[in-house]
Amino acid sequence: MPIPLEHGKTYHIYTRGNVGAKPSPTAKTFLSKSATIPACSNSFAYCLMRNHLHLLARIKDLTGLRDLSGLTKDPSQAFSNLLNAYARSINTAYGRTGSLFQRPFGRIEVTSEAYFSRLVIYIHQNPQKHGFVSDFRDWPHSSYHTLLSDRPTRLKRDDVVAWFGGLENLTATHRELILE
Repeated sequence: MPIPLEHGKTYHIYTRGNVGAKPSPTAKTFLSKSATIPACSNSFAYCLMRNHLHLLARIKDLTGLRDLSGLTKDPSQAFSNLLNAYARSINTAYGRTGSLFQRPFGRIEVTSEAYFSRLVIYIHQNPQKHGFVSDFRDWPHSSYHTLLSDRPTRLKRDDVVAWFGGLENLTATHRELILE
């Protein structure tokens, strides 16, 4: 049984395709479904690939986090709902049925600043690591390009850029530190 997501903590959330199922990396679809996430978390980085995805998110504190019936929202259920909604969209779009992702989704608590920084880079470089592209900057389905843009986003872009000491340092660190 996986650890439950706890309020006030940061997690690396990931999942992979179920038994060869290859979800299409449709960032637009995923991001439209992720509209429900900000109610319980802040997202810092993501990457959608052909056979898996990664998210870096901090679950918000309980203060002010109530649904319409007055019950505390369960962040683990919110992320499960997001992945299920995404799977339904992909199944409908591609005429497939059945589970798209392995269950349960993976989660690792982020317990240090160093891990947070390395994880942002790891998430963005993942398509290169798996050979989908020769340069991670060419992968269109990650938050890397969102961090560099000035377009509106739900991503906590200012927080991530500040974490790296500015855009110049963020891009330099991504180029210099290739993670395995």
